[in-house]
Amino acid sequence: MTKRPDQVMIARLLRPRSVAVVGASDKPGALGASVLGNLDRNGFAGAIYPINPKREAIGARACLPSVEALPEGVDVAVLAIPQPAVLDAVRGLAARGCGAVVIFSAGFAEGGAEGMAQQAEIARIAAEAGMVIEGPNCLGMVNHVDGVPLTFVETECAAHSGRRAAGIVSQSGAMAAVIGTTLQSRAVPLSYSVSTGNEAASGVEDYVDFLVDDPDTHVIAMIVEQFRQPRAFLAAARRARAAGKPIVLLHPGKSSAARESAATHTGAMAGDYKLMRALVGRAGVIFAETLEELGDIAELLVRCPPVAGTDMAVLGESGAFKALTLDLAEELGLPLAALDDANSPKLRAALPPFVPVSNPLDITAQGLSQPEIYTNTLGALIEDPRVGAILAGIIQGDPVTSGIKVPAILKALAGRTLTKPLVFAGLDEGAGIPPHFVADLRAAGLPWFPTSERVLRALARIGRAASADLADAAPAPAPVPGLAGEQGVVPEYRAKQLLGPLGLSFPAGRFAASADEAAAAAEAIGFPVAMKAQAAALSHKSDAGGVALNLADSGAVRAAWTRMHAAVAAYDSAIALDGVLIEGMGKRGTEMIVGAKNDPEWGPVVLAGFGGVTAEILQDVRLITPDLSEEQIVAELMQLRSAALLRGWRGSPALDVAALARLIRTISSVLLAEPSLLELDLNPVILHPQGEGVVALDALMLVG
Repeated sequence: MTKRPDQVMIARLLRPRSVAVVGASDKPGALGASVLGNLDRNGFAGAIYPINPKREAIGARACLPSVEALPEGVDVAVLAIPQPAVLDAVRGLAARGCGAVVIFSAGFAEGGAEGMAQQAEIARIAAEAGMVIEGPNCLGMVNHVDGVPLTFVETECAAHSGRRAAGIVSQSGAMAAVIGTTLQSRAVPLSYSVSTGNEAASGVEDYVDFLVDDPDTHVIAMIVEQFRQPRAFLAAARRARAAGKPIVLLHPGKSSAARESAATHTGAMAGDYKLMRALVGRAGVIFAETLEELGDIAELLVRCPPVAGTDMAVLGESGAFKALTLDLAEELGLPLAALDDANSPKLRAALPPFVPVSNPLDITAQGLSQPEIYTNTLGALIEDPRVGAILAGIIQGDPVTSGIKVPAILKALAGRTLTKPLVFAGLDEGAGIPPHFVADLRAAGLPWFPTSERVLRALARIGRAASADLADAAPAPAPVPGLAGEQGVVPEYRAKQLLGPLGLSFPAGRFAASADEAAAAAEAIGFPVAMKAQAAALSHKSDAGGVALNLADSGAVRAAWTRMHAAVAAYDSAIALDGVLIEGMGKRGTEMIVGAKNDPEWGPVVLAGFGGVTAEILQDVRLITPDLSEEQIVAELMQLRSAALLRGWRGSPALDVAALARLIRTISSVLLAEPSLLELDLNPVILHPQGEGVVALDALMLVG
């Protein structure tokens, strides 16, 4: 996509006043017939122009013979025609000033070189004409607000009557229909549903931009397989967060192979999916892991007030449920408010003497004989400022049991305005709760779920996003003097020469182009020393015998020079060494890795974690965006799987994590200043005890 459509043109697509159906039909099952049926069934009041050269009329409507017979300026044309006829139709529609085109047909970019060329031509025509293309290879769109379903899937638009509503944006048309069905089955209002398909001339970011400004959309649910305009989406996501419109995203791709890096393993460890996840998360987007979670999170965001704090409370009727909830909360990292008899007087007063205050709270079966316990305990939790969200895990039983519990729960809302989520979850999925009770709960703003586990997972994701500090704390950009003259892989000695003046700590060292220079450098630095082979083509020196440690005198240095050149030649005779780097041996410490990449699509990101030769195997790393403060970087590092080693493990001292965070900030400042720096790999970085700093032993750069 070479040019993004403006929002006026997107509005013509999503809120059309006139629609042409190219390939209109009255044959049951035909795509054109389905589109016309949808428009008629949902009462579309605008002009409809059926186009079919073989028919004079369809029903009461006269048919036009071709797109050339259309009046000027129709808002949208829906192409329900075979793939070979699409390109000519798009040309004709552009000539008639049509505002937007919906293309159902597949067989374009996903169909090989010829289809890709046709899709590129469609994009060119659209850009030249200022026309929006939805698709190709899409299911169209549904405007539930105005009752405009431009899709061949039989659709009943449901007016949301001013209630909060979700908008759906999905590259997959099938998945857009699935999540729409899911939400409508739960009586969650919808505003728009858009499937973008191949995104020839409009993408998910364009529709998110529209929904951010749309007064009828309050939550955006997305299914995206690939962001084709990443930076535009990040900007749209930040706008959504600023507008108070949460985005929840399902993005497959965790198992796909990462792109290989030309020089360093940072690129492979910071694969496409991980990179996307780090940067999109910093834009405020909430991630769902499954279709079920996408529906659950979207429903909670639509129905409930925002989470009011990080801690939640759980009300239940079983000691076993209490234990299960504690297990799951710990697994999810979901904090529970600390409630007990001493610090919760209102809750204490609402309970029988034999029921202790706790969280989760087990009220036992006493509520069946004293239903006011539900009312009073929930009332106390609603009013407790320490509680950010409430889950009522209820055994529904049968209609009689539900008839005792649900009215008492609803009574807790009398005279109160909910300022935090309160969610009803049945523990006995499939129980005979009458549907009108479910409707009553939803009408009162209490989502009903068949299991508590789903609620806890969804609230954990919502709570983490709500409590995240997403303020931009990026450091000032720090240009690298001399970098402009570099191209391709920059070997270690040169990388250290460039980065050292910026404050990165490296061992004392000198480059040597001969055995005599190496011996002289070692004498000047002081023994023992390390010798490392230097060449742009030699990324992993140890694999080639290109590293010698603890050389004790000049004779050892000269002997190592000879062995090293022979070993590298045996490893790959095409590698010509520039020379060697002589460095002083430092004290031992914990091996870390700090890497970075300036992704051409997403922008800069830093990778940090436990390093050494096993870094690529263990992959105990975090991706850190360059807008984080030192304190936030420390918090990220403390989420590593082996973070206990950083705090001090079994008598070993705590490590200088603050110094590592400062190093990462310095790298971030370099990335922000130098977009040509494609990758940087520092591995290992030796992390010393608190107050003793960090030293990068190796450095490799890729400049493009």
